[in-house]
Order: sequence, then structure tokens, then C-alpha cells
Amino acid sequence: MSLFASHPASWSDEKLLEHCVVERVRRSGPGGQHRNKVETGIVLSFQPTGCVAQAGEERSQSENLANAVKRLRVTLALVYRLNYEKGSVPAPSELWKTRTRHGKLSINTQHMDYVVLLAELMDMLECYDWEIRDVAEHCAVSQSQILKFLKQEPRAAQFFQQQRIAHGLHPLK
Repeated sequence: MSLFASHPASWSDEKLLEHCVVERVRRSGPGGQHRNKVETGIVLSFQPTGCVAQAGEERSQSENLANAVKRLRVTLALVYRLNYEKGSVPAPSELWKTRTRHGKLSINTQHMDYVVLLAELMDMLECYDWEIRDVAEHCAVSQSQILKFLKQEPRAAQFFQQQRIAHGLHPLK
């Protein structure tokens, strides 16, 4: 059973951070003396799952926090499942339906909805034992559209292929 009624990747930043331990750290690298004297790096630990995300590439702590939250959302979309049973997978969400037209899925990876749709897709893929054909039929999109969607986020594409191999399926191109 899932810990939450909705997927954490879909939560507001505030709600997500309520469940995180936020650690501020010093980072080395570009940025001069400011970077080495001030704790601008951020490490987020999502307590219910132990998922961790970090950012330290910017000189601004607030920018690093925003980057760490984005990375945490992707990580949660990949590893946290709502645990639907096969055969009882709900119909694609209204959000999914608004992003599909004529069998095509359209979304920018920078949009918050991308990660929410990624989490939904991962739930469906797991329910269908990582068989992309079944998920494509369930979602009324083509298999190539799902692959294209996954390839927009390299970690998602890699995770998908790893899951297929772990389930005895061949990787897809």
C-alpha cells in the first residue's frame, strides 16, 4: 500500500519540503571565494522513502534549492510507486488526457506537469510489467511517443531499460 494518496512528485514545493530534511553544505568548484565560505549547496532527503537529491552548481542557495527540488521530483517519479494492481490500473488522468492529442504526447521537460506525467507513466509501466505495448494501448498513445517521452529525461530512459532487463525483456531503442 502506498504511503500517500497522491504521488509526491505532484505536490507543491512547500508540501514536498515538509517531508524533507534540508541540509545546507559548502561546495567546491567555480564561484570564487564566495562559494567556499558560504553554504550554498543543498541536499534534500525525502524522509518517507530515503530518496536524496542535491544541487550546488549555482552561487545562490535559493537557486540550488529549486534545482534540488526538481531533481528530487524526478527521482521520486522514478522510484516511488502508487502500487496499483495489474488489471486495476486507473484510466489515464485528466492531466494525461490534456497532454495527448491524436496519439501524440506533448510536454516540455521544464514544465512541472512533465514529472507528474512521468510518475503516472512509471506506475502504469510497472503495472503492465514494463510492456510498453500494453501501456501505449491503455493510454491511447503510440509506443514511440512513450519512448520519446522517456528519452527526454535521461535518468527515466535508463531506469526504464533497467526495469525491462530486470523483468526478462529486451531493451528498446
